[in-house]
Amino acid sequence: MRNIKIIIEYNGKGFNGWQKQPNKLNIQGEIERAIFDVTGEKVELYASGRTDAGVHSFGQTANFKIENLIPLEKIPLALNSKLKKTIVIKSAEEVDENFHARYNCKGKKYRYIINNSKVPSAIYHDLEYHLPIKLDIEKMIEASKFFIGEHDFKAFRASGTSSKSSVRIIYNIDIKKDNEDRIYIDYTGNGFMYNMVRILTGTLVDVGLGKITPKEIPEIIESKDRSKAGKTLPAHGLYLMEVYYV
Repeated sequence: MRNIKIIIEYNGKGFNGWQKQPNKLNIQGEIERAIFDVTGEKVELYASGRTDAGVHSFGQTANFKIENLIPLEKIPLALNSKLKKTIVIKSAEEVDENFHARYNCKGKKYRYIINNSKVPSAIYHDLEYHLPIKLDIEKMIEASKFFIGEHDFKAFRASGTSSKSSVRIIYNIDIKKDNEDRIYIDYTGNGFMYNMVRILTGTLVDVGLGKITPKEIPEIIESKDRSKAGKTLPAHGLYLMEVYYV
């Protein structure tokens, strides 16, 4: 039995998230069908984690097991020929039989994109969050530093989250602005709860709007009160960039 690890890029628009669900278009189910079409084998595709409806990915990682001897270099091409254009298998490699994309994951990097110009983009409207009110990026950078480290992020956990613990480690948050007034916020951590990145970003947006001061962030973290943090920003501005393994 071969254990195959794949890296997946996808545009989340039109999909009801990653997870396989009956009668709903999802990314996991589409890839499993493509694998069956190519190999004739029904597989269970294990991802590093689920992404919500509308969330995009440049680096989702998953694995599956097959007996088929199809050459590794042909797997991406073969699967891509069976998939929608909005899902692309970027690479495939054979890994140890015990490798599991979720349980062996050591960290992830997410990116949230905010179009902070006065007018929205017709081309990228479903690939970024448009906010025409000018944000104070320096205050957002100052506030973001309080999220670094190990904290109980209960105040940034959405209702319905299945995670037993809300303690997470954020290693780094990088905030940059380009010449077209797009703000890119990159989060690297050991793991993120359901909607956590979107809530963190909503909180940083409130800082950028002057609704929250940077020095209030530690109080919000300590409160463990979801109502004190910012709103959950839309899914279409969020990207899973990379998944880390040792």
